[in-house]
Amino acid sequence: METRVAVIGIIVENKKSVVFLNEILSEYGDYIIGRMGVPYHKKNINIISVAVDAPQDIINALSGKIGRLDGVYAKTAYSNL
Repeated sequence: METRVAVIGIIVENKKSVVFLNEILSEYGDYIIGRMGVPYHKKNINIISVAVDAPQDIINALSGKIGRLDGVYAKTAYSNL
């Protein structure tokens, strides 16, 4: 199956959702190339970027599940490869 490389940018405003976010990311761990999280204490949020290489439907499902979490916002940027 053809895969695409993408980056999912995540903003976490509700710290209670972090446990659920980590469960989702673990579920899709086979597709994750890497991730980086930065706590921004001044605004009391966390900023996370997740690089993935997966089929389009998998990326959409992952991003959708993340975006449905309370106080968590996600946007995806795709490579042309």
